Amino acid sequence: MKYIWKNVLDMPPSWLVLFLVITWEQAMHAPALTFRNPLLSDLGVALMLAGGGLMLWAFLFFRRLRTSIVPRRQPTALIDRGPYRFTRNPIYLADTAVLLGFSLWQGAILGIILVPVFMKLIEIRFIRGEEEGLRRQFPDESEEFFRRTRRWL
Repeated sequence: MKYIWKNVLDMPPSWLVLFLVITWEQAMHAPALTFRNPLLSDLGVALMLAGGGLMLWAFLFFRRLRTSIVPRRQPTALIDRGPYRFTRNPIYLADTAVLLGFSLWQGAILGIILVPVFMKLIEIRFIRGEEEGLRRQFPDESEEFFRRTRRWL
């Protein structure tokens, strides 16, 4: 069971799904914490689509440079092109856009409140370790990349 938790369940998509489920549950079962606004709902759908597009764009660079997308694995390339010119973590930013978009689409106040919690959790559990791995593998290049590119936006 420990192997499954460490290698499968403790992955960023699992955390995103957990936060989406919490948001959906709140929207379905706590109507007092739910709002309805067609403009915000449309914005939510647009954010989810943009997040999906950003995820795909970033993933293509992992494929092109043949480096692992799996957190905690040793990187074989430092990606600083495409969406990585604007953010060091476009996939995590995309996850955040999906969560915020879903929360707006569902009108779930709790989901909106959980967005910064999700971001901090991802930073602590994944981003800091990934940045340390880049520092070890690419000391000079990573420091330059970190100087010129923000962690989120």
